[in-house]
Amino acid sequence: MRNLLPLQLAVVFALCAWLWIKTTAVDPLPDWRQGELVVIVPPVEMETENAFQTELAEQFAQQLQVKLKTIALPIDQKLPALMTHKAHLATGVRETSDYALRFSKTYQSLDELVICHGATPDDIDNLAGRKLVVAAGSSQETALREVQREHDKLSWKSRRDTSPVELLEEVADGKLDCTVANEEQLATARNFYPELGNALDLDSPSELSWAFPANGDTKLYDEAQAFFTQIKQDGTLRRLIDRYYGYNERLNAINAEAFITQTRTLLPHYRRWFEEAADLTGIDWQTLAALSYQESHWDPNATSYTNVRGMMMLTEETADRMNVENRLDAHSSILAGARYLQLLKEQLPLRMNEDDRLWMALAAYNQGMGHLEDARILASQSGLDPDVWSDVKRMLPLLSRPSFYKKAKRGKARGGEAVILVETVRLYSDMLRRLDAQDSLYQLPPIMKHGILDGLIKLP
Repeated sequence: MRNLLPLQLAVVFALCAWLWIKTTAVDPLPDWRQGELVVIVPPVEMETENAFQTELAEQFAQQLQVKLKTIALPIDQKLPALMTHKAHLATGVRETSDYALRFSKTYQSLDELVICHGATPDDIDNLAGRKLVVAAGSSQETALREVQREHDKLSWKSRRDTSPVELLEEVADGKLDCTVANEEQLATARNFYPELGNALDLDSPSELSWAFPANGDTKLYDEAQAFFTQIKQDGTLRRLIDRYYGYNERLNAINAEAFITQTRTLLPHYRRWFEEAADLTGIDWQTLAALSYQESHWDPNATSYTNVRGMMMLTEETADRMNVENRLDAHSSILAGARYLQLLKEQLPLRMNEDDRLWMALAAYNQGMGHLEDARILASQSGLDPDVWSDVKRMLPLLSRPSFYKKAKRGKARGGEAVILVETVRLYSDMLRRLDAQDSLYQLPPIMKHGILDGLIKLP
């Protein structure tokens, strides 16, 4: 009788191979023309970058008339995933020759800075003996490689599955000697960790762009190039960067002058309505005007990709609650936004300092009272004062991290955005008060105007 064992073994091996292929194979990336664009964005713990890059990608997808699917990946996994066609493009990439990629036009230039616990050395060669750690695969790692060409004794460790945000926290807490972060990451971190002092510029700025596989779709690449040309020309890119990062440097002279110009050209049309809202709510008109400027730049027709609209950027739910029929009506929007802020403030304990109540109400205006309460609970659990804004604002960004939001009653939140809004509104309202007291500012020659601006752009 014929021996069937070899045939049986062949069948078994073939079946095993088929099962292995079936279970390990990755579905090919669909053509974006079929209606979905897949984009790699920064990890969620890099909250500001994640939000900025996501909105930028959302606008690109809208221009292509397709849906957007984002994949948030650790920095060291971003480009390997792109090379294996897990996505059509990756955002926020510094040009590198490590992979076969092509890069879009740059849309953001960021200085890379060394920051250390305690005093930061004033020269790169003086970093010897300090433990310097950066995120693997990051722009910071690429910057150090370039600097090392002229400073061959420079050394560092690259850590996988981390981010500059987390490393800055370690430096602030004294768990790490030094790290490298870009100017925006450091400026944001200083809102939460003011002990992060002077930094050392590596003189190797990161020019950020989108990355595409070298063998990817040429049409998509060309569309991206045209997209960046358009948003640079029409001011969309500038407005997006200002929205997410404008607060960081507490306004440079150019941004301060832009704000002052708007107070002269736009604010006079609306000031009486802000004053009316102040009389109605007891919240000073400068704070209300500052909130409106941060939300819409005093544009009655402002609309975000999430469909919040108007001078005070009201959601449909808030507009219905405040009985607003037309969110694009500036007068209605201002009064409704002010009343809503007042309602939020009234929900907070009277035992709070009046300023802290206002600042926390502003945070709730941005993220909702539920998420603010989660941050206050977290502050209390961490031994901080839940009634003090300076303590609560350190907790809000943690609500974007799974290890914290999974335990929170209301779940995940972009708490860092709330901190940004509050701190920026504080800045703008302070500037409005100072401008109100210096109405001769606009008659001064430019050289003197800059002198006064230097004083205006610092919080007391």
